[in-house]
Amino acid sequence: MSIRLEDVLVKRFAEDPSQRVLWWKGVWWDAEEVDRKTGECASILRDAGFQPGSRLAAFLPNSPLVLLLSMAAWRLGGSFVPLNPRGGVEWILRILDHLDPFAVVVGDDMAPLEDAIRNSGIPVVAASADGVPPAFTGRRNRIDQDPDIAVIFATSGTTGAPKAVPLTHENLYDNTKGVHETIEGFDKGRVLMNVLPNFHSFGYTVCGVLPLLWGLPVALLPGFMPLKNLFEGLRDSETGILIAVPTMLPFILGAASKGETLPPELRYILTGGGKLDPLLEKRFRDQLGVITYEGYGLTECSPVVSCNPSDALRKTGTVGPALPSYTVEVRGDDGRPLLPGQDGVLWLKGPSVARGYFRDAELSAERFHDGWIDTGDMVRVDEDGYISILDRVSDMIIVGGFNVYPQEVETVIKEIPGVKEAVVVGVSNPVSGEVPVAFVIKDEAAVLEAGDITVYCKEKMAHFKVPRKVKFVTELPLSAVGKVLKRKLREQMVRE
Repeated sequence: MSIRLEDVLVKRFAEDPSQRVLWWKGVWWDAEEVDRKTGECASILRDAGFQPGSRLAAFLPNSPLVLLLSMAAWRLGGSFVPLNPRGGVEWILRILDHLDPFAVVVGDDMAPLEDAIRNSGIPVVAASADGVPPAFTGRRNRIDQDPDIAVIFATSGTTGAPKAVPLTHENLYDNTKGVHETIEGFDKGRVLMNVLPNFHSFGYTVCGVLPLLWGLPVALLPGFMPLKNLFEGLRDSETGILIAVPTMLPFILGAASKGETLPPELRYILTGGGKLDPLLEKRFRDQLGVITYEGYGLTECSPVVSCNPSDALRKTGTVGPALPSYTVEVRGDDGRPLLPGQDGVLWLKGPSVARGYFRDAELSAERFHDGWIDTGDMVRVDEDGYISILDRVSDMIIVGGFNVYPQEVETVIKEIPGVKEAVVVGVSNPVSGEVPVAFVIKDEAAVLEAGDITVYCKEKMAHFKVPRKVKFVTELPLSAVGKVLKRKLREQMVRE
């Protein structure tokens, strides 16, 4: 019998209608209220013509409405598609054309976006973050309506063309179950703070679906900033676990050093979407008494692949072992499995892995093979199954035939006193093919020259890994979820 998320949730809410489910603007909503408002949303969608397999798209801030519409769509056998409202009108209209949604819900302060979508011929309505949509009429009988799909995440592929990942109810159930049961801190009853964008799989699944399914009351904030609101929300909701990306952590430390206080209940921070600096992890432990973990995942895996399972079993510098339901292989360029300890590309198989991409048979055939996904990530797996991420294959720099993993160089540069952040990219070179270039943010009081960086690197690593150029910058281009956009840095070097 297939798993349906709405069935799990109806049962959970019925067990204790008074249980806390979500916190919003200082007020806790209990299961009875969440269930009632979900029913209201479902009635509105049903009257609008929503069918099994219909796709409801939304451009909304983190808010109760995101969760309410998701659950309402599932009750009617359809799927929810959270999208980035800051993607730019041109991209938004392209991805909507690709997704062919039943209708679109936007925030009530997004009038220009609402007009652009309406002018494209797609039904669109505006709604408040904690309300319900008004009555409307959607589009029925769209092609590829699949009732098994719970959510679809959209992004741009490497070519800039729309790419969408449909995840089933089973995908989400398996992934959230694996995190809840194997990673310390995800105990039933512990309050989880949700500040990550809901249009990203990490924010939607780990911060939204997981607490709903497994009994963690979820505290909602529209976003990470301003920090004053974050700290007030953490304290007021008595948050016990915060989900973050590593780029958020220095801001939290800085605010704490200036007098902001964390709630005593906050014991864990789980990070993903980038490498966690071990020195930063140590500062959180020593100065704030908070345990920080580094996890790893990708949208096509719903999204969590691995995480250090507990403070006692952590291996610093790794992203821990894969969740129990995965089968893991490290393969060489020829696609054959390698021996333990050898560097290669990570392949995964299991119930968290998506079936393929939405309406893209060619791209699906490149990444998905007989239930396996080629993650495109270069890794090393030790004898205990702990995974070290060496780099994205697409980010790997090849210098005179030698492979250079940017994260290795970045880690060395970050050891230098006065270095706040470092990112390394490959730039085309007529002699060696590519050379490493480092972009460095230094502390305000630091006195550092480019030569200091290269001299230190020469002492620590092979000559072909040493950055040929060091550029000091005050900020780095970041995506909406805090990932450094290395593509932008490469483009900058090409222009220069």
